[in-house]
Amino acid sequence: MKETIYLAVDFGLKRIGVAASDISKTLAFARGYFPNDEKVFVSILDLVKAENAEKIIIGYPLKFNSTHTHATIPVEKFSKKLNQIFKQNSLSVEIVFMDERLTSKLAQYHVANSEMRLSKRKNKGILDSLSAQIILQDYLDRLNNSNN
Repeated sequence: MKETIYLAVDFGLKRIGVAASDISKTLAFARGYFPNDEKVFVSILDLVKAENAEKIIIGYPLKFNSTHTHATIPVEKFSKKLNQIFKQNSLSVEIVFMDERLTSKLAQYHVANSEMRLSKRKNKGILDSLSAQIILQDYLDRLNNSNN
């Protein structure tokens, strides 16, 4: 049986950043992004199948006082639609929300302090993918620390 991984998505109205774990579920890797258009669910479905993902962690936007932001409802709608698509395709993929506070700021900090060319640093898709990686790594760290 093929090993499974976890995926993470950083939802945005224009782009959806994606990250994937290794098979040991200890490390997260940025995997690019998808335009948030009519093909996004097919793209995610294809990635889930290709990578044998058993779980998707979705960044959940909250304010510092833990109330919803303007993006919380669209993320919840996205999650429900994704879950419907998995069921329609007979896939058992668990969807988990993970607090995403400060992940975009942290991603911006990493990109600004990297040795990436300026033209690449301005690519917002890189920030989205890196944000997904941070969300996933945070999830994996919490999961692995609670198991120890």
